[in-house]
Amino acid sequence: MEITDVRIRKVEGNDKLKAYATVLFDDELAVHNIKIIESQNGLFIAMPSRAFPDGSHKDIAHPINSEFRSRLSDAVLEAYSSDLQ
Repeated sequence: MEITDVRIRKVEGNDKLKAYATVLFDDELAVHNIKIIESQNGLFIAMPSRAFPDGSHKDIAHPINSEFRSRLSDAVLEAYSSDLQ
């Protein structure tokens, strides 16, 4: 599965949440609302999730293996960095 496009939507006025990303796979599937978050250890991505009444959250979509998670994270953070310039 190839990442064919990454679009960034910046968020103003939030110290930790920097942006949302939409990622297009194989020009056929889009995953919206991937969060770009800044922590003490740097930027990372958080997959879209759904909140439940008990306060818990569950990912709606997520990578199955670490190799794809790394590829997805690299692509999103690269697009975010490019968008800053």
